Amino acid sequence: MFSIPGKQAVTLTDAAAKHIAKLMAKDGHEGLRIGVKKGGCAGMEYTMDFVEEIDPMDEVVEKDGARVMIAPMAQMFLFGTEIDYEVSLLESAFKFRNPNVVDACGCGESIKFDESLTGEA
Repeated sequence: MFSIPGKQAVTLTDAAAKHIAKLMAKDGHEGLRIGVKKGGCAGMEYTMDFVEEIDPMDEVVEKDGARVMIAPMAQMFLFGTEIDYEVSLLESAFKFRNPNVVDACGCGESIKFDESLTGEA
């Protein structure tokens, strides 16, 4: 939908691809669907769900056995995003480095996009 020929909507780091592929293989999922929804203190939140089938309207990104599907309504918000998987002493989590985010809450779970993307003024 919002793709540029020859350029993937999102990129996966090696760590993210490895972790997604491992979880897909463990439970027999088709891939990880990511999206955005209204919520959180900054206005929007990422959604992530392992799914059993690919929606024909999803943008599909594959790397090293990992498959990520981007929900149609999220494609314009996620274009250019790098997805990483980081492990630290206190947590392990997927991290989104999204150039479309203009603000985030202190905990990093909620984000705000440029008003030109959301249609809000």
